[in-house]
Amino acid sequence: MGMSVTISAAAEADAEHILKLQYLCYQTEAELYGDYGIEPLTQSLADLRAELTQGPALVARLGDEVVASVRARIDETGTARIAKLIVHPRMQRHGLGGRLLDAIEERFAGDPAAKRFQLFTGHRSESNLRLYRSRGYVPVSREQVGPRLTLVTLEKVSEAGSYVASA
Repeated sequence: MGMSVTISAAAEADAEHILKLQYLCYQTEAELYGDYGIEPLTQSLADLRAELTQGPALVARLGDEVVASVRARIDETGTARIAKLIVHPRMQRHGLGGRLLDAIEERFAGDPAAKRFQLFTGHRSESNLRLYRSRGYVPVSREQVGPRLTLVTLEKVSEAGSYVASA
């Protein structure tokens, strides 16, 4: 019988595992944009630990192995900023990214402070864009941050807000 993937809150003890997974997962993004100096590849363990204290963070485990993660925080405008949704390459394209995205949104369900969800990805990251659009996110801005990279910011209004955007 195979093991199933479980999703739970990330613990401080998961920080090193998350950082290693993040480094692995962002290699393809770095290659896609020809930039290995992107923040997820240069983030220190201390910075990641600090980030984990700023809002909910989730991990997905296959047995004891952390195979996916996501983090979020609510800012002063009521925006739940979702960041660094990562899935181990061998676990991709099986719905785990969507499950994690749904789970982090659920962490804010019923919280009147969470008026909208927002995340970003690179303009060439088609699988990311496809996932986010399938979950009701719509592009709201684009920002060129380098000669080869334009960040696309996507957003949807939370159920605590006035409506939920549809795909």
